[in-house]
Amino acid sequence: MSDGGHDVEFPVGSFDLPTELERFRTLRDSVVPEDVVTRMDRATAELVASALADQVPAVGEAAPSFRLPNATGAEVSLDRLLADGPVVVSFYRGAWCPFCNLELRALQQTLPQMRELGAALVAISLQTPDNSLTMVERHGLDFEVLSDVGGEVTRSYGLEFRLPEYLQESYELLGHPLPRFNGIDQHTLPVPATFVVDRDSIIRFAYVNPDYMYRADPADILAALRSIA
Repeated sequence: MSDGGHDVEFPVGSFDLPTELERFRTLRDSVVPEDVVTRMDRATAELVASALADQVPAVGEAAPSFRLPNATGAEVSLDRLLADGPVVVSFYRGAWCPFCNLELRALQQTLPQMRELGAALVAISLQTPDNSLTMVERHGLDFEVLSDVGGEVTRSYGLEFRLPEYLQESYELLGHPLPRFNGIDQHTLPVPATFVVDRDSIIRFAYVNPDYMYRADPADILAALRSIA
């Protein structure tokens, strides 16, 4: 995996996600050009100020349903998964994002404990199924990685936003041309977010952070699952 042409080393074996995210935040500032970091941080600050996170379904509210294709094109629905137990739903930015790669590796690491608690796990991005398959194969993921091309589900969760024009060219220069990854001519992304949904479709845990360098701690996800087991 690389960011801006620089190698990014992922941890080998078991790791603590918050600790590794802190390392990646420091690493970003050393591998990404300073002017691009400045634009990224400006975009993050603007997204925080937009209060977009206030539009996201909260704990105690119903989770929007969805039916999306997985990495091989088979449809997966939230309702069907909930028939068997609670579901962890994680929205991520894309196969090109080192922070997302790290997060999905951490979720894979936690998957056996989730399954012991009777839960299923799905990860959703705006990418095409082919790019979802890249994530599955790269990290040996054993959970459903779904494609929300066009963003209907992402919008229903209040998470979709448009990348500012001043950052679009920078993303392309870093090797992250969003229209190519997402299969449509739009520079849109989801705010990374994680939800725990109980069998009655009620959200019991929600983590939403407009700063893409922070993600839900798997320990908190497991605690939420234990509370409804």
